[in-house]
Amino acid sequence: MFYQPEESHGLRANPLNAIVVPRPIGWISSLSPDGRANLAPYSFFNAVAYRPPQVMFAATGAHERGGLKDSVANIAAPREFVVNLATWGLREAMNASSIAAPPGYDEFAHAGLTKAPSVVVRPPRVAESPVQLECVLSQLVELEAPAPEKPNRMVIGRVVGIHIADSVILDGIVAIDRLDAIARLGYDQYARVRDLFTMTRPRWPEDAA
Repeated sequence: MFYQPEESHGLRANPLNAIVVPRPIGWISSLSPDGRANLAPYSFFNAVAYRPPQVMFAATGAHERGGLKDSVANIAAPREFVVNLATWGLREAMNASSIAAPPGYDEFAHAGLTKAPSVVVRPPRVAESPVQLECVLSQLVELEAPAPEKPNRMVIGRVVGIHIADSVILDGIVAIDRLDAIARLGYDQYARVRDLFTMTRPRWPEDAA
């Protein structure tokens, strides 16, 4: 099939999320201006640079109750946030934290998670997660959107602190299978990162023949 996004695709649901897969989950913790913690997962997330290390996540559309999504509104003021790794063991808690609750609602408590203090930034970390990235806001980018009341915004953060559980480090590297991370697919589907394989990147000119 072929379709143009401005026209109907004729399927039961938008296929875009099902073909750009798998996507890492940005499980973002932030603080409101009055100091209340917020936690929410975002499926448009990734690392975007090594030096300085930077990550991004995008919040699409408005909050279901109107206005900016809490994470974006929170980060725009104190300019800090934390990315927590979503894992198989935390899948239900991650999903619970996606609830479209009103501002000020404690998603940590709702999901049964523990707030751990960060070292460099003010927002708390998810203590149960094996990896957390403390970030400061680098850029808040306005993306094309269908209407002003349905904004698309990309948050780019510089990583200023990295927490890695000792239990997932083996022989001096992060053991991916020990992370047991999950990824977002299309619709209501997720993937568990378990089947690993290795390929060495070719070098020029040794491997050009």
